Amino acid sequence: MAYAAQDNRYGTMKYRRCGRSGLKLPETSLGLWHNFGGADDFKTGRETILCAFDSGICHFDLANNYGPPPGSAEITFGKILKNDLLPYRDEIVISTKAGYDMWPGPYGEWGSRKYLLSSLDASLKRMGLDYVDIFYSHRPDTDTPVEETMSALADAVHQGKALYAGISNYDAGQSAAAFCALRSFGVPPLIHQASYSMLNRWIEDGLLNVLEKEGTGCICFSPLAQGLLTGRYLDGSIPKGSRASRDGFLKSSSITPELIKKLNALNSIAKEGGRTLSSLAVLWILRDKRNTSVLLGASSPSQLKENLTALSQPPLSAEELEKIEGVLKG
Repeated sequence: MAYAAQDNRYGTMKYRRCGRSGLKLPETSLGLWHNFGGADDFKTGRETILCAFDSGICHFDLANNYGPPPGSAEITFGKILKNDLLPYRDEIVISTKAGYDMWPGPYGEWGSRKYLLSSLDASLKRMGLDYVDIFYSHRPDTDTPVEETMSALADAVHQGKALYAGISNYDAGQSAAAFCALRSFGVPPLIHQASYSMLNRWIEDGLLNVLEKEGTGCICFSPLAQGLLTGRYLDGSIPKGSRASRDGFLKSSSITPELIKKLNALNSIAKEGGRTLSSLAVLWILRDKRNTSVLLGASSPSQLKENLTALSQPPLSAEELEKIEGVLKG
């Protein structure tokens, strides 16, 4: 059956302006880092992406190496775009990145002009696109002059292969230098994608101030701290199939008694306000207007809908924020 988007898809989602640009992003965007690769179930991935769009999520975030295997998330998204979402292309913001290991040899990662522009061409081909809306340098490269990396992003914009340029995982000083270089090539820095959650607050140490000064938006990934802020680990056990059980980015050794105590204290604050722990985590990020969007992952439509319940709730009160701060600093 042919897909037709819900008529009321923009009825409840809120949108924030990305820095001082003309682009608005939904308060929650969908990331395809996990669950959309060639090793994952295509039907579930398709249903999740279409559920997101029907919910007002019009920003889909990818990278060249998302999978597994690398590149397969872009292939999956390209199929869904072609078969279901192509009539809505002008309503959708699609982003991709290059910076991490993608192919063998010295030109398959980092920030050289050769790698970035070759990667973008390959990403466009995998997704069946003429352009992406945002193209990111996925990580800083201390061995490549920042001017070279930023000139590649700028040329992608000037050539019409990307509408906007962004960076990801750069610290405050690296970001300031990158933004200066980008502007020298006639391209304003649109956005920075950074990891941020109640358990990972590094961007508060200077980066957010740089972004505010530059008029650059911030989109936050891993808002649930790789699942720690979903409530799955409250009893101290490691559920089968969870990220901690796979010892990937989240290590089982990270589930310490001190962390469990903190998670349960945060969960109690959430319950007092009639919220879930994941909703509390999302609303906590959105408390800061410098954060344009929260980048959610989802393994199914039901999980996505559960995470979206945060947006139907009132903002965190001053009392709730004070209690959260006490737990986080305790």
